[in-house]
Amino acid sequence: MSKSFVTGFPRIGEQRELKFALESFWAGKTSFGEVEKVATELKKRHWNYQIDAKVDLISVNDFSYYDLMLDNIVTFGAIPPRFAGLSGYDLYFSMARGNANSVAMEMTKWFNTNYHYIVPELSRDVKFNLDSSKIVAEYKEAKEAGVKNAKINLIGPITFLALSKTTDGSNALDHLDALSSEYVKLIAELSKLDNEIIIQIDEPIFVTDRAAELASKIVPIYDTLASVADNVKIIFMTYFEHANEAVAQVVKSKIWAIGLDFVHAACQEEALKLLSNSDKVLFAGLIDGRNVWVSNLDAKAEIVNKIKAFIPDERLYIGTSCSLLHVPYTLKYEENLSIKEWLAFGVEKLTELRLLKKLVNGGDFCEIGSSLIEANRSAIASRKTSELINDINVQNRVKSLTKFDRDTAYEERIKIQKATFNLPELPTTTIGSFPQTPELRQVRNAYKKSLITKESYESEIKKYIDDCIKFQEECGLDVLVHGEPERNDMVEYFGEQLKGYAFSANGWVQSYGSRCVKPPLLFGDVSRPAPMTVDWITYAQSRTSKIMKGMLTGPVTILNWSFVRDDKPRSEIAKELALCIYDEIDDLQKAGIKIIQVDEAAFKEGYPLRKENIPAYEKFAVDCFKLSVCAANASTQIHTHMCYSEFNDIIKTIEAMDADVISIETARSGNELLKIFKSVGYKQEVGPGVYDIHSPRIPTVEEIAAQINALLEVLPKSQLWINPDCGLKTRKWPEVKPSLENMVKAVKIIRMS
Repeated sequence: MSKSFVTGFPRIGEQRELKFALESFWAGKTSFGEVEKVATELKKRHWNYQIDAKVDLISVNDFSYYDLMLDNIVTFGAIPPRFAGLSGYDLYFSMARGNANSVAMEMTKWFNTNYHYIVPELSRDVKFNLDSSKIVAEYKEAKEAGVKNAKINLIGPITFLALSKTTDGSNALDHLDALSSEYVKLIAELSKLDNEIIIQIDEPIFVTDRAAELASKIVPIYDTLASVADNVKIIFMTYFEHANEAVAQVVKSKIWAIGLDFVHAACQEEALKLLSNSDKVLFAGLIDGRNVWVSNLDAKAEIVNKIKAFIPDERLYIGTSCSLLHVPYTLKYEENLSIKEWLAFGVEKLTELRLLKKLVNGGDFCEIGSSLIEANRSAIASRKTSELINDINVQNRVKSLTKFDRDTAYEERIKIQKATFNLPELPTTTIGSFPQTPELRQVRNAYKKSLITKESYESEIKKYIDDCIKFQEECGLDVLVHGEPERNDMVEYFGEQLKGYAFSANGWVQSYGSRCVKPPLLFGDVSRPAPMTVDWITYAQSRTSKIMKGMLTGPVTILNWSFVRDDKPRSEIAKELALCIYDEIDDLQKAGIKIIQVDEAAFKEGYPLRKENIPAYEKFAVDCFKLSVCAANASTQIHTHMCYSEFNDIIKTIEAMDADVISIETARSGNELLKIFKSVGYKQEVGPGVYDIHSPRIPTVEEIAAQINALLEVLPKSQLWINPDCGLKTRKWPEVKPSLENMVKAVKIIRMS
């Protein structure tokens, strides 16, 4: 009979318990012991969920206080020199968040997800030094909690090094033998913990195009790891795409099993043929770990039957396509969600997995199981036929699209804009949001629950906007923002005003550290019934003589940061979203707003992991951005913002978007990203982030001035804007005010030099 597994489980807590414990500790209100207490309770609860669902292999070491890559850095002693002298949680959180003396380590997206990981920093002189204490302790903790069928999760050495950066131009992969030696020591220690030890080693780098260059490293490294102890079984785990190059090597190796994603790479016939002629066990990811729609269990069972034509039952585990980290915890708190029957969050996916295992293994269902299967079939059928899904007017408007470009070329637009705005060189601004204070959240929450009147709510929001404007004017910023006090989230806020969206009450997903987002649920054809931002932006503009930026989220980011219906091409859905932003820009400029920022923070995040799929994505992503902004007149300046990304491979695509100004996150990477813009002769203006907002530390005037001078080594003053590297929503005012004041002071120094 086929058995079941879960690749990994969320850790932030079903009601964000870990988030609140961490933030209380960071604020100095509680001890780290309180955080540890919460973590212990969460791990036990998460294991029990999986025990109750009869999962055959339950993950251990998928829990982290901040990030699993950061945990790997600590486990193998790859500590950057600037953190020397620190230890324990002081070291751990300083690397993640920075401290008074040292900037935090760089952070970027985990493949094409919205999860961020800490990027390892290596040099040719790095010396690895194993510390297995966290992993060993968690395994023992799981056994004491009743987990009899544990598998230990690790990030693999090849992926770890492939995702690392070096500070001296050396090649991180040159350390593969040295790092693998530490993995050998680790496996030797773990082998002593039980009669049989199963270790899931995640190597998702092999679902990317880098697999071609790295595949030859699998057999020598993993044969060594698989030979450490007779009682150790290794799963070579991949997810998010096909891993054909890796499969071709794994079948030659001593590795016990390989994990493949049958959701995002549904057709795996090449891999199955290779595996059928080997003795390898297959861990087939069938329950979608990245989306929230209920699984069609009958269709999943058909896929399993096709797999069984190649792989016998005794060599087959069925499970999640990736870690459930990427979906919300549970639907049990969702009392008013109209589309609830169409959804499955993390805990519900465990039930789906249990039912699927029963379906594919045969046998009779109990009464409860039978009713659950029928409920699944009913949900699949109702979703196909519901009138909530289809809007013929939206469909016809998309079909009739012909225009995607602005009427005036950039070279002409910029002349008109410079004459209109008369801004100083190195104009200063922010990315958009200001701190979301507890008081502000309370006001929004009270209004949402009808505890205060609309008049009281609007009065409080206007007061916050007034305070933001007053501070920005006193600080000396050149282009202002209204601070976004009315917005809970940069995607959810817009989704709430669009037809075709639904919203969870507790559907939180970890983005990084303690930061969580609550993606809206895009379930039907999308349209904009009314203006979404015009009233607040025009109010803000009426309170200042300086230029006020309109702030919108772009169509590709709304798409990538939503849980999107899986019954229609994403390219068509993106066009629907672009038309909503088009209408909003048209209304904003008619209301007198001269600069409009259309954030595409998740543009790069949506890129396919295989190059053969990239052209189609780039075409619809660029077309949809251009469609959304082509309503703008020549005198209306369009800004966009992109979060942590590697731009060298997409710089021509960014150029094709034809934004007037792009702001990017560069504070943790110096001016390296900016050099890419220079190398291609990028014409438009750029706002590289001059300080890191993800760290609570306050940068000095001298630091920011040095950063600006480094930027000026790459691009001229005439092409640069000065801003923080991201929105300030997650920071506190005592950090924000001096940081921005120092930024403006630094700019004034540079202007005079």
